[in-house]
Amino acid sequence: MRTGYTLNGRYRIIRSLGEGGMANVYLAHDLILDRDVSVKLLRLDLRDDPGTVRRFQREALAATELVNDNIVQVYDVGEENGMQYLVMEYVEGTDLKAYIKKHFPIAYQEVIQIMEQILNAVKTAHEHNIIHRDLKPQNILIDENRVAKITDFGIAVALSEHSLTQTNTVLGSVHYLSPEQARGGMATKQSDIYSLGIILYELLTGTVPFEGETAVSIALKHFQSEIPSVRDIDPRIPQALENVVLKATSKRPADRYTDVASMADDLATSLSPKRAGELRFRPAENDDGETKVLPASALSAAAVPHAIAKPTGEETAEAATKDATAANDQSTGKKKRKKYRHPRRRKFLIAGGIIFLIILGIFIGMALFRPQMTNVPNVVGDKETAARSALVSAKLKVGTVHKTSSATVKIHRVARTEPRSGTQLKQNTVVDLWISTGPKRYKVDDYQGDSYASTAAKLEALGFAVHRESVHSTSVPAGKIMQQSVLAGKSVVPSKTDITFTVSTGSETVTLADLTNKTKRQAQSYATNHNLNLAFQYAYSSDVDKGCIIRQSPGEGAVVQEGDEITLAVSRGSQSESSSSVDEFSVNVKIPFDSGSTDDESEGDDESSSSASSSSSDSNLVQIYLKDQDHSLSSIYKQMTITADTTVTLPFAVASGKSGAYKVVRDGHVVASDNHVSKN
Repeated sequence: MRTGYTLNGRYRIIRSLGEGGMANVYLAHDLILDRDVSVKLLRLDLRDDPGTVRRFQREALAATELVNDNIVQVYDVGEENGMQYLVMEYVEGTDLKAYIKKHFPIAYQEVIQIMEQILNAVKTAHEHNIIHRDLKPQNILIDENRVAKITDFGIAVALSEHSLTQTNTVLGSVHYLSPEQARGGMATKQSDIYSLGIILYELLTGTVPFEGETAVSIALKHFQSEIPSVRDIDPRIPQALENVVLKATSKRPADRYTDVASMADDLATSLSPKRAGELRFRPAENDDGETKVLPASALSAAAVPHAIAKPTGEETAEAATKDATAANDQSTGKKKRKKYRHPRRRKFLIAGGIIFLIILGIFIGMALFRPQMTNVPNVVGDKETAARSALVSAKLKVGTVHKTSSATVKIHRVARTEPRSGTQLKQNTVVDLWISTGPKRYKVDDYQGDSYASTAAKLEALGFAVHRESVHSTSVPAGKIMQQSVLAGKSVVPSKTDITFTVSTGSETVTLADLTNKTKRQAQSYATNHNLNLAFQYAYSSDVDKGCIIRQSPGEGAVVQEGDEITLAVSRGSQSESSSSVDEFSVNVKIPFDSGSTDDESEGDDESSSSASSSSSDSNLVQIYLKDQDHSLSSIYKQMTITADTTVTLPFAVASGKSGAYKVVRDGHVVASDNHVSKN
C-alpha cells in the first residue's frame, strides 16, 4: 500500500507500521473524524486463501465484540478491490517486548500494574467465550501513559466454534505456547493463562524460560521440562510472586488458575508482607495417562508366562527330540551312560569355576581401583581459614576464592561453594569459595530535577525507604525533585537507607485583592506578603491622589501564580500641578543571577559538603530603587525574584535639565547603580 493512498475514500495512508505473517499494518488518518488510526490490510498473496480470509474476518468479529480500555478498539471493517481491511485505534507507543528490552529491570510494582491491565483485557475476552491463543509481548502495546492494550485476535477462537480447531496444527508463538497446544490439542482458557504466566516470567527476568535452535525443540521443552525458577535469576523476587508464575505455567491445565480473575487476585497480593513466608507452589502429583517406559525386569517377567503359554513350533520339535534321546539313553546300559556323561559334567564344572574366578577378579579390581569419594562440607557462614581447614579435612582442595555481595552472610565469611555443600565428589577435587563482601551497595545518583514518581518507584524496588516532603516553588515544576537527603555519589546499602526528597508542588495561586486607591507602599507590602512582582506605570489623574493606584492589571479577583508580575498605574496628580516640562525615558539594566555555587571551594567531608550544598540557591531576591519625579531612593520601586540573568527596563520621569538615579540590590548586596541618569 503506497503512502498517500486513500482507502475507501476516507482513510489516507501515512506510513507503514509493520508487517506480519497474515497482514500488514499502516498508520492512516481518518479524514472524516480527523484522527489517526491503524489500518490492518490482509496481504495480497493471501487474499485468495479462504482459511486466511476466515481468520482475518474472525479477528474483526472477535475484536468488535470486546469493549475494554485494555483492548485495542476496532472502528471499522471493510473490503476494497478484494482487499480485506480493519480500522483500529492507533496506539502511540511500543510493544511490550521492546518495552521490556528498554526498561529492564522493571520494578515489581510496575510489573504487577502491567499484568493487571493485561489480565483485565483477557478476562473480558474470556467472559465473551473468546480465547486469544496467541498472547505474547509482541501483541501487547504500551502507550505513552503506560496503558497496556492487547491486539491481534487473528487466531482467537470462540469456545463454541469447535469446527475451527485444526487437528495436529499448532497456532500461536512457540515461546508462549501451552503444553496442550504444543501436543496439537485444543486451546482452552487455561491455555491463555499459561501464556500469561510466560509473559509474567519475561517481565520479571527479561527473557523467556525456554530457548532452542528450532520451534520443535522449544515446543518439546514446554511439555517436558519444568519452568526455570525466577528466583534463581533474581533472588529478591518474593516467593509469593514466583508462585503466581509457577501456578499459571503448570503442565496440567487442572493445576493452573481456574480463571483469569483468580490469577489477578493472587497477583494483587503477591507483594504483601502477610505472604512473606509462603512456601513454593508445587502441583499435585497425578497420573495423567501418558506413556511410561517400563524397566527391563518388568518386560522379562511379562515375557515368561507368554512363552510358557504359547510355545513355538521349533520349541515343540526340540522338546520331542530331547524326549527321543532320553528314551535311547535308557535303552543303552548304565555303563554307556557313565562313559559319556561324566566328561561333560567335568567340563561344565571347569568352565563354571573359570567364570566364577573372572567375576571375582572383576569385583576385587573394582574395589581396589574405585576412586575414593567424599562429601563437600557445609562451610557457609564460616571464615575463610575455617572453611579451608574443613575442605582439607574432607580430603578436598581449595580452588579459586571469589568475592560476592550477600545480604544474609556477614562480611569476610563464606557465602557459598561450588560445587554446593553435600555434593559427593572424588577426593582431591577442587572446590571454589565465594567470600561475602557484605550487602550489595548502591551508588546514589543526583536526582534533582528528576520526576519523583519514577525515581521513588525505582529506589523502592532496590530496597530504599523513600520519603517525600512537599514545598511550593516558583522555579521548579510540580512533581520534580528539588533536594535529596542522601548526597549524590555516596555508596549505601539500600535496605538500610532512608532517603527523603523535597518535591515541588509548583507555584501557589493568589487571588488578587483590589489595590486601587492604595498607596504605593501598601501595594508593595501586599506584593511582598504574597510573593508577587510589581511593575509601575505613571499617569496624570485628577480623581486619584498623587502616589496612589489608579488601576491594576490583572484586575481584582484574578487568580495568578506566585512570582507573577502585576502592573500598577500610579497617579502623578492632576496635570495642572506640574509647573515645568518633564522628560520621560527608559534605561535597560542587566541583573546577573548568582547561583551560590561552591565549585571553587576545596573538598571536605560529607558534613561540610552538606552545608555547602544547602547554601546554594535556585533564585535571587532583587529590589530596585529609583529616584525621579515620582520615586525616591528611600523606597522600593520594584521587588522580584530571578532564576537567571535578567534585563529590566526602568522608566524615568525627570524635570528638564535634571537627572535621575537607580540602585539594584540582589540578596542584600548592591550589584548595579547610577546616580546620574538623564535622557541624553
